[in-house]
Amino acid sequence: MTVKTPVRLPPAPGSSSRPRTSSWVWAWVFTGAASVVAALLVLVGYLGVGLFSGEVDWLGILTESSWSPMDSVFGGLAMIYGTAVVCLIALALAVPIGWAGAIALSEYLPRRLARPLRMSVELLAAVPSIVYGLIGILAVRPVIAWLGDVPGGDSLLAAGVVLAVMIMPTIVAVSVDALSAVPDRYREAAYSLGLTRREVVRSAVVPLARPGMRSAVLLGLARALGEAIAVFLVVGRADGRLPSSFGGLIDSLVHPGQTLTTKLAGPEPVLAGTSGPYFASLCALGLILLGLVAAATVWGTRRSSRSDSPRRGNLHRQSGRMRGQLDRLVAVSRMAALLLPSVLLVGMLALLVARGSTAFSPSFWFTPASGSSGGGVSGQILGTLLLVVTAGLISLPLGFGAGILLGVHASARTARVLQTVTVVVGGTPTILLGLAGFVIFCSTMGWGRSWLAGAIVLVPVVVPVVALTTAGRVSGMPMEMTECALALGLSRAQYIRSVVVPYAFPAMVTGLLLGLARAAGETAPLLFTATVFFGAPALPSGIVESPVQALPTHIFTLSQDSGDPQAVAQAWGSALVLVLITAVLLSVAVALRNRLEGERWTT
Repeated sequence: MTVKTPVRLPPAPGSSSRPRTSSWVWAWVFTGAASVVAALLVLVGYLGVGLFSGEVDWLGILTESSWSPMDSVFGGLAMIYGTAVVCLIALALAVPIGWAGAIALSEYLPRRLARPLRMSVELLAAVPSIVYGLIGILAVRPVIAWLGDVPGGDSLLAAGVVLAVMIMPTIVAVSVDALSAVPDRYREAAYSLGLTRREVVRSAVVPLARPGMRSAVLLGLARALGEAIAVFLVVGRADGRLPSSFGGLIDSLVHPGQTLTTKLAGPEPVLAGTSGPYFASLCALGLILLGLVAAATVWGTRRSSRSDSPRRGNLHRQSGRMRGQLDRLVAVSRMAALLLPSVLLVGMLALLVARGSTAFSPSFWFTPASGSSGGGVSGQILGTLLLVVTAGLISLPLGFGAGILLGVHASARTARVLQTVTVVVGGTPTILLGLAGFVIFCSTMGWGRSWLAGAIVLVPVVVPVVALTTAGRVSGMPMEMTECALALGLSRAQYIRSVVVPYAFPAMVTGLLLGLARAAGETAPLLFTATVFFGAPALPSGIVESPVQALPTHIFTLSQDSGDPQAVAQAWGSALVLVLITAVLLSVAVALRNRLEGERWTT
């Protein structure tokens, strides 16, 4: 009996035994990171020029609560207080529910049920902010008015509740990606030790998914700090409201207030001009807001990184009876938290259908607007799609590259700096982006109102979301995947192209969905750079002096005329159209993601 020695066949002509060098990878990822840094430098430069255009009383801004431009008094303490209170309310409501819902979606439900529920959560995340503002006016303000016995219901609490509903789907969607990236073998090993499902999640899953879940909270915080229009419609915009006691603090929650974003999103940046103490003080408020985002990011990342290691592997066992009861209680609470976004989505859609019935008429979709509140929204639909698609095409490679650099190549200190910069850009009030875009593109470059200027201004809204979701998934990638790739002789660039990019692709799609959903509802930056209420053609013929009409600015303008029933009906119909468009785009993107994601890599 002869034994044949296997002989390795030579490679086919023209083929290579090693992957391509992929030298373009470094240019790509560093360009993505540079785009985020450049956006922050442009914003800081714009605000810095404004600061030097007039005298700023920093002590008064940080310690005085009164704001009176007529008397040259510019105190921002009440706005800082309002911003902090609104964001704390939003995080206190959204983070526990979002994390619990994400764990239920990833760890408790079979895939056939998890996918449609995840779709509903992402659809809720795709609801534009202007629609949340309309729903806050109709549903949240009356409840606050009844609870607090105050007329109108405009209050800090109403703004916090609206923001909580807005950021909760973002926290759920990004946390699910982080939990899904945890290898199944860790779960199996924990179950083999006799741990219950709750103990497996606590001891084996959450410690590995914590970087991505932390990124989810930072994304939520960035959106809460940077949101202007939805808060603008429900907060009341009352200057100088600062409590002097604990009872006054509780009472202030159900009364009108002011935040830094609503002050910057109001008419004052236009009234202040481009120089002088008034404009300089507004720029100082913008810098304070950027500083708050940076401080919150640094505090959050340092605190969580210090608390990661002691909790890994800690197993807390109760008696068998108590473990079973606690497991059932935790499972019920997590499933209830998961059902809440679905209930919110159903209620929101029911409200939109009831109020926006005009959107069910085909003529409303395919006829142009007529007058102040007549006709349809065909021009607004085309303008919105043009802005969103252009912003997405620019943001996709930049955000994906920045996220990969943040998750793979950067050292711990560099990653922390880049993460801080990314969250600061993501938390920038979009009104500042609009004002900076107006100065750079519309005035300095001479574009005037231009659709391309509006799309470029939306890029800093999308890129941080894509970067942070991508980095969160890459950070949770098992070390053995990296070790195996490098042991095969792959260079760092080949490893990124062949291993990291396919692994991070589902998270990138999720981040792109969330970013474009936010961009689709942005109103403030487009008001200054790209849109007009009427008179623009359906599609522009050039770049210079080529404005468009868009659904978010159309809805915002109509919602200001609450005394006209036809304008209100037109606003709700336009809101339903905007939600349906984002739902269709979301469905297509989710189908693409599910097809390309396939089975888990990490089983």
